[in-house]
Amino acid sequence: MCITAQVRVCADGGANRVFDEMPLLFPSDDALDVRQRYKPDIIKGDMDSVRTEVLDFYTNLGTKVADESHDQDSTDLHKCVAYIRDLTPNLDKSNLCILVAGALGGRFDHEAGNMNVLYRFSTMRLILLSDDCLIYLLPSTHLHEIYIQSSVEGPHCGLIPIGMPSVSTTTTGLQWDLSKYIALKLFW
Repeated sequence: MCITAQVRVCADGGANRVFDEMPLLFPSDDALDVRQRYKPDIIKGDMDSVRTEVLDFYTNLGTKVADESHDQDSTDLHKCVAYIRDLTPNLDKSNLCILVAGALGGRFDHEAGNMNVLYRFSTMRLILLSDDCLIYLLPSTHLHEIYIQSSVEGPHCGLIPIGMPSVSTTTTGLQWDLSKYIALKLFW
């Protein structure tokens, strides 16, 4: 398995998770080799969560550290996404895709903050990933067609209009399909 990305950014606590959990994905490989292979390019955030030994390990490998502890007006994820956005000033942001691993499954206030980042950067494609789901924003300015790869995704799919009703939603292949349904409703 090879994970390729133009840039790998970790929120401060995310660096702990990469350090601890990446070797678990490759049990037959040496943990040190895995950590070196999947090192972040930058660790960014208010540095309230990253362990000292993790920070030291990655900085010794050349990972940059951006201590943003002076900024408590935005979340660490917001800081990371803004960094990526600003790193690519000439790129059409709608062609940029940011996969955010570990964005779900923790404290609810962190999850809600991470979902808020989807709205704050709605012109970019952000996908929040966890062990068992993914979340992304479908901007109302576009027509969306979603094709499910059932060998990888499922068995659940939720369409949740947040903040305003969906204008028109039609689905096929779900247990309860919708035909130009207009409402503010939660499906699961």
